[in-house]
Amino acid sequence: MNKRSGAESKKKILAAARRVFSEYGYKGASMRMIAKSSGRSIGGLYLYFRNKEELYTTLLKARLDDLAQSTWDAVREIQDPTEALAAFILMRVNYARKHRELILIQGKEHGFTFGLKIKRQFFKHQRQVVEEIVRRGIASGEFRECDVGEVSKIIVCALRGFILSIIVEPEALFSPEECSNLILKGLWSEEGISPAREAAVLSAGNPLHVREKRSDEVRLERSGRTNGN
Repeated sequence: MNKRSGAESKKKILAAARRVFSEYGYKGASMRMIAKSSGRSIGGLYLYFRNKEELYTTLLKARLDDLAQSTWDAVREIQDPTEALAAFILMRVNYARKHRELILIQGKEHGFTFGLKIKRQFFKHQRQVVEEIVRRGIASGEFRECDVGEVSKIIVCALRGFILSIIVEPEALFSPEECSNLILKGLWSEEGISPAREAAVLSAGNPLHVREKRSDEVRLERSGRTNGN
């Protein structure tokens, strides 16, 4: 078996495992069920995974790696810090909604300490992404001066609370747009964003849909108006 075919086989097994775990839960799923869903023999399945726990842990890591990569790929292409931070928040919340079944399985059957090392690495990476965005915002003058590390912790922990609410209090799930607006209002500097843009962002509900002049252009316009008066 070459590496390419082995990787494809493993990918198919993980896709089958996700379907089976989502439908039957961790306790109700079995290696035999996953093997059948993936179109492989039970012996073929054990060539890749020693047991159900290893398979589930691998699936968890694959999901988090996918989220981390897709989030980074999206925000690094967005130069505007307001839009980049809004994109980060929306992607995290929407991803949690999309994979709600796996979150429920993990929370109800394993508890959030399962796969703790994998999760810590993931959340560390997420904080680093937020820190990079906030630093860019401060450098551009769009965000006020703040403790970048503390801000990143607050944002990531707030989003983690959204995931927890899926399990313990689904009726209390907040709007990702309102979450973005609240965080952005706390970060914007008075000089870095025009009243017109602030109103447009907040009324739009989704800052990703707003395309206005960057903060340095806004400051130049204000300066010109002041000098003209």
